[in-house]
Amino acid sequence: MSTGMEQQPRRERSVLYTIVVIALVVLGVVMFATWRGDKATAEAETKAAQLIETLEGAGADVTMSPEAVARVLGTSGGATCADPNGALSRSTLLALLSNGAGGPGIRPVLVDSRLFQGQLAIIEVYCPDELDEFREFVDSLQTTSS
Repeated sequence: MSTGMEQQPRRERSVLYTIVVIALVVLGVVMFATWRGDKATAEAETKAAQLIETLEGAGADVTMSPEAVARVLGTSGGATCADPNGALSRSTLLALLSNGAGGPGIRPVLVDSRLFQGQLAIIEVYCPDELDEFREFVDSLQTTSS
């Protein structure tokens, strides 16, 4: 297989490249002008401080600042509170509780019950209406305690 000779005149290619570059620059300017990053609001920082208190009360060593937690979880709890009791969320969680192998070697493992404390704390602070059902799901799992 060989590549054919370029048949398009050099001037037409230059016009095409110029139009593409101008379009990319315009798109970049529009993206930069309309981008709004998730800003840490007072409500987000209050919830972040509450989460840190909850985690420290559970014995966790929290080194993140409330501002950093607020930027990640915002006011809604982010992905953790998107649908914690949905089938996809639960299947994803259960898939992560495995031996780390891939393909036919993958096996479920017993994990320490403390593994769920962080997620329970986030749900407790950010989406408490989901807490009872998620706690019931976690309690139904066979775990170890060390």
